[in-house]
Amino acid sequence: MKRFFLFLSCCLMSTFTFAQAIAPESGNIAEAASGTNIPSEIAIIPEPVSVVKNEGHFVLPANVTIQSAGIPELKQVLAFLQERLSIPTGSYVSVVNNATGVTPTIKLVLNDKANPVLGNEGYQLSVSNSHIVIKANKAAGLYYGAQSLIQLFPKEIESKELVEDMDWKSPCVGITDYPRVGWRGLMFDVARHFFTKEEVKQYINAMVRYKYNVLHLHLTDDEGWRIEIKGFPKLTEVGAWSVKKTGEFGNFSVPGADEPRNYGGFYTQEDIKELVQYAQERFVNILPEIDVPGHSLAAISSYPELSCTPGAENYRVRSGERIMDWSRGAPPTALVDNTLCPANEKVYSFLDSVITQVAALFPFEYLHMGGDEAPFNFWEKSDAIKALMQKEGLKNMHQVQGYFEKRVQGIVESKGKKFMGWDEILDGNMSPSAAVMSWRGMKYGTEAALKKHDVVMSPTTYAYLDYMQADVITEPKVYASLRLSKSYEFDPVPAGVDPKYIKGGQANLWTEQVYNIRQAEYMTWPRGMAIAESVWSPREKKNWTNFFGRVEQHFKRLDIAETKYAPSVYDPIFKVSRSADRQLLVELSTEVAGLDIYYSFDNSFPDRFYPKYTEKLSVPKDAGMLRVITYKGKQPVGRMLSMPVDELNKRARK
Repeated sequence: MKRFFLFLSCCLMSTFTFAQAIAPESGNIAEAASGTNIPSEIAIIPEPVSVVKNEGHFVLPANVTIQSAGIPELKQVLAFLQERLSIPTGSYVSVVNNATGVTPTIKLVLNDKANPVLGNEGYQLSVSNSHIVIKANKAAGLYYGAQSLIQLFPKEIESKELVEDMDWKSPCVGITDYPRVGWRGLMFDVARHFFTKEEVKQYINAMVRYKYNVLHLHLTDDEGWRIEIKGFPKLTEVGAWSVKKTGEFGNFSVPGADEPRNYGGFYTQEDIKELVQYAQERFVNILPEIDVPGHSLAAISSYPELSCTPGAENYRVRSGERIMDWSRGAPPTALVDNTLCPANEKVYSFLDSVITQVAALFPFEYLHMGGDEAPFNFWEKSDAIKALMQKEGLKNMHQVQGYFEKRVQGIVESKGKKFMGWDEILDGNMSPSAAVMSWRGMKYGTEAALKKHDVVMSPTTYAYLDYMQADVITEPKVYASLRLSKSYEFDPVPAGVDPKYIKGGQANLWTEQVYNIRQAEYMTWPRGMAIAESVWSPREKKNWTNFFGRVEQHFKRLDIAETKYAPSVYDPIFKVSRSADRQLLVELSTEVAGLDIYYSFDNSFPDRFYPKYTEKLSVPKDAGMLRVITYKGKQPVGRMLSMPVDELNKRARK
């Protein structure tokens, strides 16, 4: 989803073009920004609004007392602090609701009179030699203050078991902090490959470290319908299952009739309730997405009468085989019809049932109803669509989709929810009450905001976490790349737009090439840190050099937390050319400063005693392999990359 439209344009700017990544705008605009010189001992992500470093350190005692109001909203704040401050440290952590003559170690304070600077999610954190105080207007602010507090302690605080002989101390600081925008989202595609309830919880636990507050669950697509809908059992009996394939998604062979359809899964309504509660306790809203009218093959395979196309009864849930032709750009030409039929009243009755149940399960104010990448070629042949166009005075297929979107919006709003869709819904002349999630760059979100739509910015340019993070030889192949430094340039509020229409920003993890939770983590971090800072921290405080210094500290934390991440930022960037006499030349650069590159052409594996890269390399005539590795001082930091000379020759011809 959201990818193939961009193939022709993205591939021009993507796989091997990294000039922009080397000098990100955000690093340039903020080289002298406040916070650049904060000692490395303080490495909070996202960067707080204000940090004042004071003399001395707080040392965690063997017995820790947390004083807090005894209200349900603080349950997870307290549970989080108790877990982090006891398991790795061995300290005994107790909670008291009222002052009882005991001076608390940590005091959580909900302001009697709201501090207007902090809003609903801001906090003030004070760490002195003797005690810690976190103040906020709301429980969410105390939770985010607790997240920042844990980041002040040594990295071993992330351990899931006792760590011996550690000096558990935090620098003394005064922090005032609050988010730049209200919507700070991550989209997790659980339709392409099913992720269990426990894995979704694991993803939530990782995202709240960085103060994300919206989990967008992409629940339905051609590859699976993942949510139980009562009255439509085939959605999960049929629509949740495909044939397990291994290799490159999108190029799998067409499954045979005898291949078992036992790969997949779904969430019962009780599962959804459990996930919603789990997220809410951590101050995360879950945004459900039911993607229609396109991306609906799983639903059509379950109930073929939802299609306009004869023969839909023979359709099956996609297992990764090719079903769209993107060679002529967007909209694609469908090889099978994966669209619901806008001319069929049964579709709207079906969607009314689905939306009624989804609205009841998810308390968040928005429902996301997709709207992207709907192919038109089957609609153009449909007599039912032609009759609808004549009846409703519709002139083209965009207006047909607009008719569909408006009817779906009416259903959503009748359930007391707000309608949201991908930016293609703008082609249907939607009313301003429809919210837009802008994915095709910043342009469409800007246009929507100027038309007074509420907008969430989630552009491919900065925020598509399924894109490759480094050279194509290192990653599951996707047709575009997005380096960490480019993600860090993200600014959710474009110039010339009234900020009140920009609800916030979001990063999206599509999972066609992501088969398990470890790979999901690898694709999310550290780029998810960059987006988190872009939507939380003041724009003027963003500084690439400072940010990456903190990222390196968080790599160590994630190692101890056993959360996977990508070290791709350390990988060299290859730029290939030819000299006047046709000699193959290779220019190497790095995304971060201060790295040395060592290389070999003799099939051996270089280390720091090999030749160091200083200028363009001339590839020896008979060489078959260029191997490179990056070091910081005496320590290897990058991966050993093996670049075939044949591949360099191919790039030189482009």
